[in-house]
Amino acid sequence: MHIHQRIWHYFVKHRIIQILSVQGLILAITGFSIIGNLLGGPLIGAFAQSPCSTGDRLYIVASGDTLGAIASHYRISLQRLATYNHIANPNVIYRNQRLCIPGKSSKVNKGHGGGNKPGKPGGYRPPIGHSNTFPYGQCTWWANHRFYQIHHIYVPWENVNANAWQWTGRAYSYHWHVSSRPSYGAIVNLQPGVQGAWGAGHVAVVERVLRNGNVIASNMNWGRNPYQVVYVEFTPGRGVTFISY
Repeated sequence: MHIHQRIWHYFVKHRIIQILSVQGLILAITGFSIIGNLLGGPLIGAFAQSPCSTGDRLYIVASGDTLGAIASHYRISLQRLATYNHIANPNVIYRNQRLCIPGKSSKVNKGHGGGNKPGKPGGYRPPIGHSNTFPYGQCTWWANHRFYQIHHIYVPWENVNANAWQWTGRAYSYHWHVSSRPSYGAIVNLQPGVQGAWGAGHVAVVERVLRNGNVIASNMNWGRNPYQVVYVEFTPGRGVTFISY
C-alpha cells in the first residue's frame, strides 16, 4: 500500500510540473507577441527574415503603404508578392518591414516610390511618381498636377492617397527636400488649422515669392468652388513647409 502511494505522489508531482511548464511557455509566447505588437512590427518574423535573393529589390514599408499598392507599382500580383515574402495575411504589413521585390535590382527603396533619374551628385535621385491618382477637385490632385506641369515630375506617394497634412511626412520618407523657405514651383503644405486650412490640411503650389517673403500659390478646393483654381497669399511660419524634389 505504501509503495502505491509513493508512485501516485510521484505521478502527481511531475504532472503538475509538466502543466506549469506548458503554461509558462504559453505565457512567454503571448508576452513575446505583445511586445512585438508594441514595437510596431512582427518581432518574431523580424528575427526569422531572410535576406533578399540576388537580383531582388529591397523595399522598406512606409506608413500608409498597402501590399496591394506596392505590388501594383512593381507590376506583380499581390499573391506572388505575399507568397514570396511569406506573408500569411496580405492585409497586414508593418512600417519599416522589409519586403523583397522579385526580379529587380538590389537597390533599396524606402517608401512607395518610382524610378530614379540620373545626374545628381553621388548617383542617387529620390524616387518619383508616374501618375496622378488623387481625386480630381482635391487640393492634392491640383498640387500633384501643377508640380508636374512645372517640373515634369509627379510626387511618389500618389498611390497611397495621402491627405494633405501628411505630405511633409511623405516627403521626408521619400527623401524629397523639405524646407521652411519658399521657392518657385515648390509645394506649400499647411497643417490643419493653419491659415485657413481645414482638418485634412492643405497643399498648393508656389507661383511667386513676394519681397516680404510671402508667397502667391495656386490652389484647388479653396473657396466655394472646389474645382476652380484660385491664387492665395500664404505666409511662411509655423505649420507651413515647402516641398521640392
